[in-house]
Amino acid sequence: QVQLVESGGGLVQAGGSLRLSCAASGTAFSIHAMGWHRQAPGKQRELVAAITSGGSTKHADFVKGRFTITRDKNTVFLQMNSLKPEDTAIYYCAAGSSGNNQYRWGFWGQGTQVSVSS
Repeated sequence: QVQLVESGGGLVQAGGSLRLSCAASGTAFSIHAMGWHRQAPGKQRELVAAITSGGSTKHADFVKGRFTITRDKNTVFLQMNSLKPEDTAIYYCAAGSSGNNQYRWGFWGQGTQVSVSS
């Protein structure tokens, strides 16, 4: 059973930066796909960025040029720069697999709050 533990959330002013981390445990194998999702109050959860074990990345259009996903083995990071109030949400780490341009997320972290003040 894969377990994911996120850290790095917090409160920051608009224009500031935060770095989220997510460490996976419970497996000796490389997790094929890891990613970050977010959910704001009253909105659906949405994919922010994903990265495969081969290093292929995908960033949502609304974060391109501001956020960068990276990973070191089974730890994934999300560097968030130029934060905007609309980035305020709970950010969830996820682990799973990918293929045919689709991701399949089987494991989720507990979430970490990111709040951006104007």
